[in-house]
Amino acid sequence: MRIVTLEEHYAFADLAEQVDHEAIARRGMPLPGSPAAAAGPRQLLADLGGDRIADMDASGISMQVLSQSGPGADLLEPARAIPLAKSFNDRLAAVIKQRPDRYAGFAHLPTMAPDAAADELERCVRDLGFKGAMINGISSDGRFLDDPVFEPLLARAEKLDVPIYIHPGYPPKAVREAYYDRLPHGTGGLLALAGWGWHQEVAIHTLRLVFSGTLDRHRKLKIIIGHLGEGLPAMMDRCDAVAARIPSTHLSRTVSRTILDQVWITTSGFFSLAPFTAALMTFGADRIMFSVDYPFSRHKDGRSFLDNLPVSHDDRLKIAHGNADVVLKL
Repeated sequence: MRIVTLEEHYAFADLAEQVDHEAIARRGMPLPGSPAAAAGPRQLLADLGGDRIADMDASGISMQVLSQSGPGADLLEPARAIPLAKSFNDRLAAVIKQRPDRYAGFAHLPTMAPDAAADELERCVRDLGFKGAMINGISSDGRFLDDPVFEPLLARAEKLDVPIYIHPGYPPKAVREAYYDRLPHGTGGLLALAGWGWHQEVAIHTLRLVFSGTLDRHRKLKIIIGHLGEGLPAMMDRCDAVAARIPSTHLSRTVSRTILDQVWITTSGFFSLAPFTAALMTFGADRIMFSVDYPFSRHKDGRSFLDNLPVSHDDRLKIAHGNADVVLKL
């Protein structure tokens, strides 16, 4: 069975080192050399050669769609961000050229320069063969993709017919302080990130694209989110019910209809049946794509989950590769 995964991460340490510590700290990310940074899977992120492919082979993973793991160009002001993003993308393209049968790529964009980000997306798609872009949370100046400054980027993605994958980012300082600080033994940090906050941020990001009318303005824009929908499968009916109390004349569809028309979800890092069942009941098998979230999750755990899903053979094939092959034109 062909298996494609599309929330899989890499890092080029020498390029990441060009991001100054002040920008990293301002975003709330762990500083290089800190215990938190040292605890990350740095060696696995850096490996795009034989060991990674051997691990893919051991679990029958056919192809990874690779995306940059921060810190990166999206933390920097335009003058520095634009050339650094191009360096990341050119380096990744060289890796993919060596193994096009096993790797594809999402563009890394200088989001503090939205017009340049749109141009870089087009370069990556047309010249480098990338399959879309990954955006890591809100921009460094606190903007979601519904902000008018990102209209050129969204319009370009729509024109190119490639998806934007919205990935969690580190919460801004005000959010960290209000919601996650003053908890003991590092639990606030866990709650702010993978334990809760990351998923809620992407859900809010997606809902803002709906309620702002952004997805109505860009009806052909494709959005991908991970982690079995970031909690949205359990909340879309609630959003519809509450939104119906105050009809919004600028929206042409319900919340759930808009999301189901334009958003796909992946399984990245979520390998349990309850959230999958909610996702399947709301999004259906045509909108779910398999992912692992490597190296933050293990291939073998994801593969075991895929093999044991209570779905038909045809639906398993859609989830394993069929949907990704269509959406990403693999």
